[in-house]
Amino acid sequence: MRQPSFGKLRVACFSISLDGYGAGPNQSLKNPLGVNGPSLAKWFFPTRTFQAMHGDSAQGTTGIDDDFAVRGMANLGAWILGRNMFGPIRGDWQDEQWKGWWGDTPPYRVPVFVLTHHPRASIEMAGGTTFHFVTEGIHVALERARAAAQGKDIRIGGGAATIRQFLQAGLIDELHLAVSPTLLGSGENLLGDIDLPKLGYTVTEHVASAAATHVVLSKLAVPTSK
Repeated sequence: MRQPSFGKLRVACFSISLDGYGAGPNQSLKNPLGVNGPSLAKWFFPTRTFQAMHGDSAQGTTGIDDDFAVRGMANLGAWILGRNMFGPIRGDWQDEQWKGWWGDTPPYRVPVFVLTHHPRASIEMAGGTTFHFVTEGIHVALERARAAAQGKDIRIGGGAATIRQFLQAGLIDELHLAVSPTLLGSGENLLGDIDLPKLGYTVTEHVASAAATHVVLSKLAVPTSK
């Protein structure tokens, strides 16, 4: 029997600070990326890709930053998000009116699997996005995302804790980080205490724009030994 064909599991356009943080501290409704978190994505906001996601396809910058943004959205069949990426609510879903940060038409336009400890019914949104809530952990979320993606790639949208789980399990095929020239001092550290070479990751691409240094890490077939 022929084995099913899966696309890549990848992280794309994930911004980190020079001191390694993928979000600022104290995430809240007022500060969805944590305090000073928006400074991480200054490279992304001006791009044509970002502007098109918000309804203005005629505006925005092109060049290195937009090229990576375009690549990040290509060939996607599903997304996986940590709960904090879906919203600021903690614990039980006491307010099921909350349907994400993005309004009635989220930018994903494919199935999105949200990791959580608390069950919630799926939410079908305009534009093709459906949020599914997975309480059984990262492996089940990946299994369900692969079934939904139908051979296309799956993108992990974050946050940092979710990416760390998938990295430590050796499940991510490709990781694109946009290193922004900013310091946060505290927040959610992405790579602290993770031995990437031992897990089989190596740098396969790096290029700098005026606003960020883009680094792509790929997983080798066989991890390096120490």
